[in-house]
Amino acid sequence: MKSKKDEQAPESFGKARPVTPTLFATIAIVFYTYAVFALLVMHVLRPDYTMRTHMISDYAVGRYGWVMTTWFIAMSCGCQMLMFGLARSGLKTVSFKIGAGFLCVASIGLLISAFFPTDLEEAASTRTGDIHTISFLINIVSIILSMIFLTICFRSHPRWRSYQRIAIMLTLLVVTAFFIQFFTLRRGAPYGLTNRLFVVVLLVWFFITTFRLRGLPITDPNIRE
Repeated sequence: MKSKKDEQAPESFGKARPVTPTLFATIAIVFYTYAVFALLVMHVLRPDYTMRTHMISDYAVGRYGWVMTTWFIAMSCGCQMLMFGLARSGLKTVSFKIGAGFLCVASIGLLISAFFPTDLEEAASTRTGDIHTISFLINIVSIILSMIFLTICFRSHPRWRSYQRIAIMLTLLVVTAFFIQFFTLRRGAPYGLTNRLFVVVLLVWFFITTFRLRGLPITDPNIRE
C-alpha cells in the first residue's frame, strides 16, 4: 500500500525550480563584464583609431571588427537579463512596465547595431551605416527613458526604495554625459572622447543596478519564486 508521501512524489518530480532574480543578475553581470573586456581589447588591437576622432562603433569596421560586434551582442543580452531579473524581483508598476519596455527596445536596437556596422567619417554613406545611425539614436533614447522610468518605479518597492536616490544620481550622470556627447557631434570636436565617457557612465549604471538586483534577498516575500 502506497503512503501519502509516495503518492505526492510524482507530482513534484521533474518540476524545475523557478529562475530567481539572482541568476538573471549574475548572467547580466557576465555579459556586461565581457563588454568591458571587449571594448578595452579593441583599444589595444586598433590603436590607429584615435580616441578623439573615432566613436566606439568604428571598431566594428575593419580588422577585428567581429570583437566589437560581440560587444553589441553582449550589451543586448545583458539588457535582456537585467529586464528579466527586474521583472522577477517583484516590480509591477506601470512605470516599471514602461521602463522594461524601453529596455527591451534598446536590447533589440543593440542587436541591429551589431549586424549593421557604421560608416567611418571619411567613407561614403551606405544603407548599412544609415541603419546603424538610426539604431544608435533609438538605443540612446530608449536606454535613457528606461533609466528614468525604472528610477521612478524603484520608489514603489520596499527593497528598491533605498536605491532610488543612487539611481537618480546615476541617471542624471547619464543624461549629462548624453548632452556632452550631443554637443560635440561636429567635425573637429572630441566626439570620440565624449562617446567613451557616455558609454562608461552607462556601464556604471548597468553594473550598479545589476549588483543591487543580485543582492536582493531571495527570501523576500515580494520576490516571486
